[in-house]
Amino acid sequence: MDTKKIPTPLPIGKSFFDRVIEDGAYYVDKTLFIKDLLDKGAQVTLCTRPRRFGKTLNQTMLKCFFENTAPFGGKNTRALFNGFKIEKAGEQYLAHQGKYPVIFLSFKEAEADNFDITCYSFKNTIADEFRRHSYVKEKIAQTADLTKFEELASGKGDISIYRDSLRFLSGCLENYHGTKTVILIDEYDVPLQRSWLCGYYKEMIDFMRPLLGTALKDCPHLQFAVITGCLRIFKESIFTGLNNLDVISILSDRYDEYFGFTQDEVDAMLKYYGMESKTQIVRDWYDGYLFGKTEVYNPWSSIQVVDKWEENIDRFPAPYWSNTSGNDIVRELVNRADYKTKTELEILMAGEAIEKQICEDITYDEIFNSSNNLWNFLFFTGYLKKIGDGRQDEDDKLILNLSIPNREVRYIYVTKIDEWFKERIQEKNFDTFFNAILTGDIETFRDELEALLGASISFMDNAENFYHGFMAGILSRLDGYIVKSNRESGRGRSDLVMYAVNKREKAVIFELKPAKKFQDLPAACEEALKQIEDNNYAAYWADEGYTDANIIKYGIAFCGKNCEIKSNK
Repeated sequence: MDTKKIPTPLPIGKSFFDRVIEDGAYYVDKTLFIKDLLDKGAQVTLCTRPRRFGKTLNQTMLKCFFENTAPFGGKNTRALFNGFKIEKAGEQYLAHQGKYPVIFLSFKEAEADNFDITCYSFKNTIADEFRRHSYVKEKIAQTADLTKFEELASGKGDISIYRDSLRFLSGCLENYHGTKTVILIDEYDVPLQRSWLCGYYKEMIDFMRPLLGTALKDCPHLQFAVITGCLRIFKESIFTGLNNLDVISILSDRYDEYFGFTQDEVDAMLKYYGMESKTQIVRDWYDGYLFGKTEVYNPWSSIQVVDKWEENIDRFPAPYWSNTSGNDIVRELVNRADYKTKTELEILMAGEAIEKQICEDITYDEIFNSSNNLWNFLFFTGYLKKIGDGRQDEDDKLILNLSIPNREVRYIYVTKIDEWFKERIQEKNFDTFFNAILTGDIETFRDELEALLGASISFMDNAENFYHGFMAGILSRLDGYIVKSNRESGRGRSDLVMYAVNKREKAVIFELKPAKKFQDLPAACEEALKQIEDNNYAAYWADEGYTDANIIKYGIAFCGKNCEIKSNK
């Protein structure tokens, strides 16, 4: 009989703390987050982290720990924490367990393409929480308040009645329990990002400002609140006048180990599943984030890859995070990138670092005002990491060295961002470019090609295969012509050939050469053209019936975004 121990299942698809623990899934113990929150004693804490870094798991952990479950049948949430670090932290912390009414809201689904549908989602989310706490109605004395409660619980009515709903519900809960309320809001900035992209940003701000402001600012019914999201949004005045807000971003040292996996935690997980031999692979692909002074791994991807190795230990690692994070706003910013920004993206893709001013107050409404907003967004949402502690410039602004965190994120740059730039190029009109090629107008051909190179992005500008692929992609756009790579002819293979099916039209041969320096372009160009002649690359096309007058030969030399072209015509 096989007596091999079956390991604890990984929490694939599970982001709610009680579900993870009750299902017996593997859990990386982050329960001391509770202790540190209580020690700090902030009334409102905003924790910003990239997507899929454990925000929802931590928020549901707080709900399970603090919520008074008596009205829900007295569910034994204490048992969920058996054996975890918070249980050993001391009775002064356990005294808070199960003591408070809790309002828990997640805004991660409130991201429709128009305001009305988003409002519908908001109303349902808030109404669900009112219905969950419907037991408080028995202690609501005022008829008007009872009517308001039932209307909010119905999910109907105008959106305006929901603007003070959280403050109203927290008051009802305090009246029932005799204890102030804990408010937990997960992914608070998701509707802001979507509304900004879809054109109803002002309406969203006008709704969320009173919703959060009345619940968190000078609210007499609030014990404390914890809010999570990707970005710290201040200038939009969502938290206007909120002087009790403790902001914990990825630059903060506090709570730095509670979002993401530390090295010790990854080592322990790999050891538990017998995968110590994979340590370096996991580090290369999913490590590299620096939160405060703690280096952390992407927890989502680390769990996903271990799960895949459970099926097949030889499976290659993959970019699991790339399809879970919101790329829409990154794409919009990249679409507006100027030449300097493209150059810096190329530096990053080549594995080097760039130095940038970092400001924590990201403002969607002003996001296109400065290219710095691109780097801020990429940094705070996990696409870049800081190297070292940085410095302050003469204006006391924070300057950081930034680089791509790991191979997983680099994959996003090399595939997604490169693809977006290629799509931009494909939208251009190529008539002038193709006409110059077919008529032998070298000067126009060069100018148009350099313009296309300037609009592209590559971290391998001096590699011949980049230019080869770049040219092949563009030439394939010409209707009526076929493009072939490395076609055998004469005594070798030309880099590219473009020919018309109608042999009375042109056949064009291209030989490409990279040059190390700009001043080397003419010589490299001559060498490319000489290679066409010496190896008689035109032989095949002459045999096929193309006349000498209709065979055009181009030697093209490249250096970065510059090129030089010579022809036999």
